[in-house]
Amino acid sequence: MHKIEHIGVAVKDLEASNALFEQLLGVAPYKQEAVVSEGVTTSFFKSGPNKVELLQATNSDSTIAKFLDKKGEGIHHIAFSVEDIVSEIARL
Repeated sequence: MHKIEHIGVAVKDLEASNALFEQLLGVAPYKQEAVVSEGVTTSFFKSGPNKVELLQATNSDSTIAKFLDKKGEGIHHIAFSVEDIVSEIARL
């Protein structure tokens, strides 16, 4: 593993969460995009070497919608940067 690539946080209201994280981190999001295949809209923040991805469901069938229904807002995933994903899968 090289590093933690980003921390993904499931949120109900992306606009309100963007405002909160902008205030917390002192930076505006550098990228926002719809990921239609996953049923989410994402927003990325970078503070120093750290990145946070906010994820809002765009439909009730998405993984994020189900996560929010079951667990509420919070950390959904931690993404790692690795040199060779196939080797890492075999190792794990």
